[in-house]
Amino acid sequence: MPGRKDDSLYFLPLGGANEIGMNLNLYGYRNQWLMVDLGTSFADEGQPGIDMVVPDTSWISDRREDLLGLVITHAHEDHLGAVAHCWEDLECPVWATGFAASVLRRKLAEKGLEDEVPVHIYKPGDTIQLGPFKITAIGITHSTPESQALAIETPHGVVLHTGDWKLDPDPVLGPASEIETLRNLGDAGVLAMVCDSTNVFNRGRSGSEGEVRDSLLQLLKDRPGRIAVTTFASNLARVDTLLGVARALKRHVCLLGRSLHRFTEAARENGYLQDVPAFVDEREAGYLPRESVMYICTGCQGEPRGAMARIAFDQHPHVVLSPGDLTVFSSKIIPGNERGLFAMHNELVRRGIEVITEKDAFVHVSGHPSRDELAEMYGLARPQIAIPVHGEPRHLVEHARFAQSLQVPHGLVPANGDMVRLAPGLPEVVQQVPAGRLAVDGDELIPLQGGSLQSRRKQAFNGSALISLAVDEAGILQAAPKLALLGVVNGDVDLTEAEIAAEIAVAIDRLKPGRQRDDAALQDAAIKALRRNLKPITGRKPLIEVHILRL
Repeated sequence: MPGRKDDSLYFLPLGGANEIGMNLNLYGYRNQWLMVDLGTSFADEGQPGIDMVVPDTSWISDRREDLLGLVITHAHEDHLGAVAHCWEDLECPVWATGFAASVLRRKLAEKGLEDEVPVHIYKPGDTIQLGPFKITAIGITHSTPESQALAIETPHGVVLHTGDWKLDPDPVLGPASEIETLRNLGDAGVLAMVCDSTNVFNRGRSGSEGEVRDSLLQLLKDRPGRIAVTTFASNLARVDTLLGVARALKRHVCLLGRSLHRFTEAARENGYLQDVPAFVDEREAGYLPRESVMYICTGCQGEPRGAMARIAFDQHPHVVLSPGDLTVFSSKIIPGNERGLFAMHNELVRRGIEVITEKDAFVHVSGHPSRDELAEMYGLARPQIAIPVHGEPRHLVEHARFAQSLQVPHGLVPANGDMVRLAPGLPEVVQQVPAGRLAVDGDELIPLQGGSLQSRRKQAFNGSALISLAVDEAGILQAAPKLALLGVVNGDVDLTEAEIAAEIAVAIDRLKPGRQRDDAALQDAAIKALRRNLKPITGRKPLIEVHILRL
C-alpha cells in the first residue's frame, strides 16, 4: 500500500472505468490523495425499487484524513450526483465552478447538508493548491456550462484530466474550448492524459450544438399541434437551443420535471438564460392554443417517473397530448434503456402522436468527442501516457489502441480498483483495491448484492408467499393455515391457496409430537409442503415467509 515515503505518483479509479457513469478518480502522492468527481449511475432492471447507484467509497473513506479535497469538473449527475450521498463518509472540502456549485447545493439541501459541506468556487484559469497537487482549471466545451479540464501539476509532471468534453466550434452556451491553453500545456510537457472515451468508435466529429439548433428550427416550424421535446435536464446547451427555437417559432415554453426547474434556476443564478421569457405554468399551458406551446420534458431515457413517460401513458395531472401533436426525443438512446423507451414510443404512436428520435432526424449531438476530436486533443496535449476512462471495456481498449496509433508511447486500460503507478518508471497496475457499487435506497446506501435487494429481485421475478400458522403450545393447529400467494400463480388464486393450505395442514399434522413444539420444524414442514405442491403448477420458487402464532 502506498505510504508517505513512497515517491510514486498514482492514479486510482473507483468509478467510471469499464463503465459510462459513476465517475470517481483519485490521484495519490506520498499517501496524500486528490479526488476528482464523485458521480452516480442509473440502476438497471435487476435492481427493483432503485433509481440510482453510487460508487463504494470505503477504500478512501478509511483514509479520509489523507484526502485533501474533491474537485468537480462539471455539473452532470455522473460527476457530482453522489456527493450528497457519500460526503459524510469523506468529510472533505469540495471545489466546483459557480454553476456546478449551484446545482450541488440544491442536492445537499435535500439531504440537510447545505451548511455542512464546505463548497469553494473556482473559475477557468484558477489554480487550486492541495498538498503536492497544483490544479489549474481549463475551460472546455460540453453540454452543460462551465465544464473544466484539469491540469494537475505533480512532482513527477503534469496530468491532464479532461473530464467530459468536445471541441465545438459553435457552442450555444458558454465559450469554446481553450485550444491555445491546451497547446501550451502540451508544449510544456504532459506526463499523462486521463481522457473521455465515450465516442471513441464514432468517426469524424461529434457535431455542433449550433447545427442542432438550425435543424430543430427547420424540423419544428409550421407544426400545427403541441410540441413536447425531452432531453436531459442537465443538458443546458440543449435547453438553451430549445428556448431559442421556441422563441423563433413564437411558442410559449412550459418546463415539465423538477430537475429541469432546478437546472434552469441554477443557470440563471450564474448569468445564463437571462433573456428567456417567463415559463408557462403546466396547469395553464393546456388552455393555450395548441400551435403556441412547446413543452420541454424530463424522461428522455424512458424513466418511469420522468414527465414524458407520464404524458405518454396519460398519467400526467396537467398535460395531455392529442392526435397530431409531436414528441421529439432530443438525446442519445443509451444502451440498456431501449426497452422502456420503445414501449413509450409505441404508446405515443398508438395514440396518434408523432415520435421523432435521433434515428429519424438530426435532433441531437453528443457532448463527447468523436475520433477526429480525440486525435486533435492528443495533438495538442502530446502526453507520454494515455489513460482512457469514461467507457465500457470495449471503449477503453479501443481508445488505448487509438492513442498509441497517434504516437502516444504508453496506453494503459484500468478497471475500477486498479492502482496505476504513473511515475517513476513505466506505467503499470501495481495492485487492486476494493471497488464496487452501492444502491441509493431512500436515505440509505445498501449493497447491490445480498440483503434487501436480493429479496426484492427474488420477489420481482418469482413472487412471494406468506404462510400463517396458529398452533397451541404442543404445536397442534388451532385453525386452518392461511396462505397468501403474491405474483406466483395465474388463474384462480383463491382455489390454489386453499388447496395448498390444506396440504400444509397435513404436513404439520404428520410431524412427530416433539418436533411440533419446535418453530423451526413447523416452518420447515410448511415451506416444503408449499414448494412440493407449487412446483407442478408454476415451477416458481417464491420468496417465502412463515409466521407462527402460539396460542
